[in-house]
Amino acid sequence: MQFLLRLVARLPLPLLHAIGAALGWVVYAVSPRYRRMIGRNLESAGLGSVRLRASVVCETGKGALEIPAIWLRPHRDVAALVIEAKGWDHVENAAKRGTGLILLTPHLGCWEVSGQYIASRMPITVMYAPPNLKSLEPLMKAGRDRGATMRSVPADMRGVRAMLKALRRGEAIGILPDQVPGVGEGEWAEFFGRPAYTMTLVSRLAEQTGAPVLLCYSRRLSWGRGYRFEIEPLLAPSPAESPVRTLNRSLERLIGRCPEQYLWSYNRYKVPAGVRAPGG
Repeated sequence: MQFLLRLVARLPLPLLHAIGAALGWVVYAVSPRYRRMIGRNLESAGLGSVRLRASVVCETGKGALEIPAIWLRPHRDVAALVIEAKGWDHVENAAKRGTGLILLTPHLGCWEVSGQYIASRMPITVMYAPPNLKSLEPLMKAGRDRGATMRSVPADMRGVRAMLKALRRGEAIGILPDQVPGVGEGEWAEFFGRPAYTMTLVSRLAEQTGAPVLLCYSRRLSWGRGYRFEIEPLLAPSPAESPVRTLNRSLERLIGRCPEQYLWSYNRYKVPAGVRAPGG
């Protein structure tokens, strides 16, 4: 498996994306569950057009196949794939506060390249959940740990403690904010019209440290030209709005700019083991 991934990583990005788009359609054709998940999530978000669904299938395939290149190419080469950057002044202004910085990278565009790009400009500690294929975990961790600038920590209490320490050193941390948390680690909040169990870790870390929170993503540019990195603050909370709903509303706005590159195949609305479903 690792030998095959290393071969894939050597392919030029335009070719990787072309093959990925084709593989996306293969998976869509042979997996009824995959088709249902994409269709249901798009429909509930009010994004049920046939044209958008076709784009989602292609972009999801591209996203799967580009990951080996991000993990296995030299850090400098990966960071150089970001050919445009917008909003970095938000990072510079936040860094002046000295309270650390919480960077949220949802399942939008290429979140792996976002982490590498940030690490090329400042130290960052990122939290990860182990992949379903255990054999890929060492490869993933090696691809994310880039010397003194990037460190990955597990999504458990050890990882939370490591992130707190990074924030107190005035450094940045990275979190996937639309990852479904475990029991006792989230609250139900609306996300594109449906209740989604949403992590409370972001608001807890921000409250404990005073660190500002920014949202970022790297949009795939056409014809494999690279990526455009964009970063911006969370939306201001509405009156009586919970922090998790503010987070989800901010994610909805970001995804709305580039809905074809969101990971609609992810089961964002699952009920984790031990969690009571809303209304249950």
